[in-house]
Amino acid sequence: MKAWRFYGFGDMRLDDVPEPVCRPGHVIVEPLCVQPSVTEAQLAFGIPTLAYESVKRRLETEAPVQLFGHEFCARVVELGAGVSRVQVGDRVAARAKLPCGSCPFCLDGRNHLCRKGPIVGFQLPGCFSERAILPEVALVRVDDRISNSEAACLQSLSDSVAAVETAGIGMGDSVVIFGQGSMGLECMQIARNSGAGVIITVDVRDEACHVSRELGADVAINAKTDDPLAVIRDHTGGNGADIVFECAGGSPKQGLAGTKSMLQALESVRDGGKVIGVSFFGAPLELDVDLMRQRSLRLLYPDISTLAHLEYTVRLVASGRVRLKPTITHVLNGLEAVPQAFEITANKGKYQAINPAQVVPCP
Repeated sequence: MKAWRFYGFGDMRLDDVPEPVCRPGHVIVEPLCVQPSVTEAQLAFGIPTLAYESVKRRLETEAPVQLFGHEFCARVVELGAGVSRVQVGDRVAARAKLPCGSCPFCLDGRNHLCRKGPIVGFQLPGCFSERAILPEVALVRVDDRISNSEAACLQSLSDSVAAVETAGIGMGDSVVIFGQGSMGLECMQIARNSGAGVIITVDVRDEACHVSRELGADVAINAKTDDPLAVIRDHTGGNGADIVFECAGGSPKQGLAGTKSMLQALESVRDGGKVIGVSFFGAPLELDVDLMRQRSLRLLYPDISTLAHLEYTVRLVASGRVRLKPTITHVLNGLEAVPQAFEITANKGKYQAINPAQVVPCP
């Protein structure tokens, strides 16, 4: 079969590789739609971010290697022994982080807390290929009301659900979200479904602000033309927001906000409020922790997303409570288009993309 393999950072090639052989507890799938995550797109070009060192080691010791492709919709074509939750013909999406099965959490029935298991697209091959083998424990069936393109966004959406759950939004809480890419827009819509009051979003692109308003933001600030901190204070009685999500940080080479958005998030939250860190920065960040202590701020990071989170995303999208279609701006046809999808996703501002670029392997 054909599969994309990495020979080094910035060097991916469409190779002939052996077909995967099904084994117990696993299924073989045919990808229907797949997209690189923003993190994967940065890693593909050697930009430091989450898992950079582990990917670098794999490239140095194992290349060529299949990498990435954990955000997908696929059709099940073969079942391994013992598989019972899905059937041949089902469309599925997957959670990325899987339980290891042997750590204390897994052994005492709390495998949803496990951080030692493999990650689809990193330790396990993902779906930038004609076929893929996946463990059943990763999979959730996709509702018929959800398109293939929307289903490819479900894994990202499950991480956003975990982020909003971690925030513990109270009824009527004011919420600010820095960054209106895919996860920022997802957090915004889930926050609305979770009882948030006024919702204020911040981005530097007109197209992102436009989609943000369309999907339910009360105020969408373009930080290139307006001072976000002043606008946020104006809409929160001068106090700052109860909860702030930071979804904009990361490498400026890819048009992300660097560390500025985290510093602004801490300035825009009220005393005693909560900041939820969603972005990965790729490097240490210096914070004034004494000031944070003085202001009783809570800087929280999302819990790991579980199969239950992923199943919940299916209900959110199938019911129309979260809308993904307006965020999907670039859909490419053919497995050969995967490098173009990485290029667009790594430079979304340049291409006016909102969601990562998607690939339909067999249009």
